[in-house]
Amino acid sequence: MPHPSPHSPNADSLPVMGLVLGVVAAVGFSFKAILVKLAYRHGVDAETLLALRMLFSLPFFLFMGWQGSRRAAAALGWRDWRALGLLGFSGYYLASYLDFLGLGYITAALERLILFAYPSIVVILSALFLGKALTQRTVVALVMCYLGVAFAVAHDLRLSGEATEVMIGSALVFGSAVAYALYLMGNGQVVGRLGAARVTAWASTVACALSIGQFLLLRPVSALDQPWQVYGLAIAMALFSTVLPIWCVSEAIRRIGAGPVALTGSLGPIVTLGLGALLLDEPIGVAQLAGGAMVVGGVLVMARGKR
Repeated sequence: MPHPSPHSPNADSLPVMGLVLGVVAAVGFSFKAILVKLAYRHGVDAETLLALRMLFSLPFFLFMGWQGSRRAAAALGWRDWRALGLLGFSGYYLASYLDFLGLGYITAALERLILFAYPSIVVILSALFLGKALTQRTVVALVMCYLGVAFAVAHDLRLSGEATEVMIGSALVFGSAVAYALYLMGNGQVVGRLGAARVTAWASTVACALSIGQFLLLRPVSALDQPWQVYGLAIAMALFSTVLPIWCVSEAIRRIGAGPVALTGSLGPIVTLGLGALLLDEPIGVAQLAGGAMVVGGVLVMARGKR
């Protein structure tokens, strides 16, 4: 089959569709915090909600893993499963659980800003443990990120008046960002050996098993007796804020590359800020807007520095 020429409609549509998929992924991931906060209004706890999200996501991840393994040249060995288990624990289970806990204390907008700073954590950990030098550009970007987070935290402190809750929630979500940063640091070598599709599918499957197992250990089965709204929000979370964005990211990277896809993620805090105001009545203040701009700007400066 002949390949399309660089000026053919099919070739021209690849970048456009890739950007659309990247934006859809950013919106989907950002919508998760909104869905969690809406579910909490019905009295569900973090452990039950996380288990429901993972339970509804599990069939899709199993299918993705089966498809990826069927196409792979070599079967997974013990070393591979051990690596996938560690990645699933850190990047998908622990990061998700800490995030769900944190959302019980802070606004969705603050949660997204703290999470969005994860590239700065990767840079700091790489400098501390891998000996990677910090350039002047990177230092400026780090200062921008954490000043921005401080502005956003100050906004929530002023509005809520509950300093302890805001600090606990911020610490939990920051822990989630650290867990995800550790996942990314260990992800590169495994993806290079096994492929992105298999790593994502099986690491996510491990996280599903851990989340469901945690629920069975900490909660009675009767805790599944939730209002229909909780089930509807959990299904929406599984489909539109878990499975769909993961697929969109993978497909967008195939079409336009990882760099542009990463940049579309900068829409995340903006989307969450708007949706939080629209659906959760979360107030928007100047300090929060300034903090968001600084965090997004700092991450974009770091992204440009890696090119």
